[in-house]
Amino acid sequence: MTPHPTTPALPLGDDALILSHRLGEWAGNAPVLEEEVALANIALDLLGQARILLSLAGDEDELAYLREERHFRNVQLVEQPNGDFAHTIARQLYFSTYQELLYDHLATTDTPLTPLAGKAVKETAYHRDHATQWTLRLGDGTDESHTRMQRALDALWRFTGELFDPVDGLDDAPWQPLRDEWTTRITGTLERATLTVPEGPRHGAWTAGGGRQGLHTEPFGRLLAEMQHLHRSHPGATW
Repeated sequence: MTPHPTTPALPLGDDALILSHRLGEWAGNAPVLEEEVALANIALDLLGQARILLSLAGDEDELAYLREERHFRNVQLVEQPNGDFAHTIARQLYFSTYQELLYDHLATTDTPLTPLAGKAVKETAYHRDHATQWTLRLGDGTDESHTRMQRALDALWRFTGELFDPVDGLDDAPWQPLRDEWTTRITGTLERATLTVPEGPRHGAWTAGGGRQGLHTEPFGRLLAEMQHLHRSHPGATW
């Protein structure tokens, strides 16, 4: 099935769905029990957002479990593997800061996404605060935690530019002002954490992009196979 490509609910729903799955992979593996609960709660918030958004674009189960890789429209950042805990926090800091800003804008508009945005902006504010507090703890902690956090930030930086590529159906969104505010907030957090804002990719280096057009990185195929396995193995099953 090929969903309508101009429905803005689809790419935003895919972002939330895929990141929810990634965070869910921490179940039983988080460094402490309290953090396992926190990551699970964030994953459930994102799953709830994904269900509402995908239902606006079509049948939520079909969109989640029966689409092929090229039909997903999530940004490549959210599909990146968890890595160590610092990588998960860096990914969360980058994405939740963007998501909070976008939903804050959408909450002031008059679109089918406005009711969701009004609720989701409160959730994403918590997600961003959680990532911020861990960034501060890791960045301004031990030499080892500082090194790992900086390495994670540097590794994922190349995936952040795509966050502000225009989304079909949200052509009037102020993408450049959102990017400027995102950069200001990220810079402020990293400075407080005694971390350095990563530089742009060096000349000739690969820069992420294309997720909104259905182009994904290698880890996404494995994620999708795991996420869709049960549904595809038992078509039509009810629980």
